[in-house]
Amino acid sequence: MRPSPIHTSTGVAAAVPQEEHSQPPATTGAGAEAGYSLGDAEMDHSHDEFMQLAQQAASAQPAEFAPALQQLLQHTQEHFEKEELRMHSSDHRLLNEHRAEHQRILGDMERFCQRARAGRSTMARAWVRDNLLDWFSAHVKTMDSALAAHLTDDSSDHG
Repeated sequence: MRPSPIHTSTGVAAAVPQEEHSQPPATTGAGAEAGYSLGDAEMDHSHDEFMQLAQQAASAQPAEFAPALQQLLQHTQEHFEKEELRMHSSDHRLLNEHRAEHQRILGDMERFCQRARAGRSTMARAWVRDNLLDWFSAHVKTMDSALAAHLTDDSSDHG
């Protein structure tokens, strides 16, 4: 049986195996590298938690993948909500663009969680391993670093 394609905003198009009999290889994407420190304790802590949960999901045994991905989704929803509140309260000029990116990735995560809960986790696992971690790396280095700089500038203006 051929897996049904899923369309995501991150463009998953990789061929994935039909069966999940063994644990996947360790994460090797750009998201696996260290160096996400932005000098903002709250953001840095949340990013560390995200990486731990994403790597746990990527390496979870098949029976544990759906719950691990759900836990990652819940963390990410909370992370984004807190980040967006900080952007709003500091009048960050890129709030709408940043929020739209959060909504896009949460939509993808929710769709893959649904698939994983339904027992169709092969593509979801590949997406976490091959797309989500790379997206996260780029997001931290661009949008979140701009936010951290804005928050630093904002606090120095008022402090």
